Amino acid sequence: MNKGIRASQVRVIGSAGEQIGIMPIEEALRVAGEESLDLVEVSPEAKPPVCKIMDFGKFKYEQTKKKQEAKRKQKITQIKEIKVRPKTNDHDLETKVNHIEKFISKNDKVKVTMVFRGREFMLKEQANVILDKIVVMTQEFAQVEQPPKFEGRVITMLLGPK
Repeated sequence: MNKGIRASQVRVIGSAGEQIGIMPIEEALRVAGEESLDLVEVSPEAKPPVCKIMDFGKFKYEQTKKKQEAKRKQKITQIKEIKVRPKTNDHDLETKVNHIEKFISKNDKVKVTMVFRGREFMLKEQANVILDKIVVMTQEFAQVEQPPKFEGRVITMLLGPK
């Protein structure tokens, strides 16, 4: 393979990982052809560029496997959203806290959103009391990652697992 190689001389690494040396591209391709392998450029920025003699198909397959393995080990955290209102009852609040506990037990983060409609905007103190109740009710299994933040007609707070 001669894709991307622009220099006349390249540093060649053998199929077993040994340094073969600096040689013209044509000779490096001939050496790779004798071994029935490909000449792959691994470091194009180096002076001279570094090429390795390897089975390119096997190399691409192993890279794909490594990516899949890394993806499998990756931990995905989702952000779930719970909406409350300034006039939410205590019983409804308990139900919402149960949902928060369920989400946090699955290692998800929970965004608690309080939406104001119409004249409810005047009930900011009541809204802060409700958000404080949520924090107190969830303190055993959750911690506040982002304190309540006011954005227009919405207050948001982020809870995460302890």
